[in-house]
Amino acid sequence: MGRQKKTRKFAEVKRMIDKKKLPAGKNDGNKKKEGKAVEQAVRHVEKASSALYFKYNTQLGPPYNVLVDTNFINFSIQNKLDLAKAMMDCLYAKCTPCITDCVIGELEKLGGKYRLALRIAKDDRFKRLTCTHKGTYADDCLVQRVSEHKCYIVATCDRDLKRRIRKIPGVPIMYITQRKYSIERMPDAFGAPKNG
Repeated sequence: MGRQKKTRKFAEVKRMIDKKKLPAGKNDGNKKKEGKAVEQAVRHVEKASSALYFKYNTQLGPPYNVLVDTNFINFSIQNKLDLAKAMMDCLYAKCTPCITDCVIGELEKLGGKYRLALRIAKDDRFKRLTCTHKGTYADDCLVQRVSEHKCYIVATCDRDLKRRIRKIPGVPIMYITQRKYSIERMPDAFGAPKNG
């Protein structure tokens, strides 16, 4: 006995035909509607920073300005690292730690447990940067300052802040690993992790 030949029913064939696969003349009405939707969705692309040469930041050079986050100071104290000296050991150049008003405000809010970190942050060796925005959330302040001026290295141990800063091209991140400072996205620095 041979196999019975099955023919497809008309409804099954009709479902397989997609409107987009029809010849150009039969689908013109839908294209006009799609064209209007495309015109309405205008995309705004950010201008590329003039400080960047491809992904290399030309504004970075000694003496380095390092924006310090709240938890970076706390972890430096836990690992018994002097901020200015350890930064110089990492970068082999003069470093100016910069602390914003928001970071000082966060340290004051943390209370007496972090008074040593507050005393270190108010040291004369550190450059104090004033904030003009509302609120005292330090992460937003650092991200905003770095996106406006790409002349800073950001020192932080906060995962969320690192993730946000990695999205901004040309901004290196300093962090603590194995009781010393290391730097990310700055290949010519001594403290950069070696590949290979």
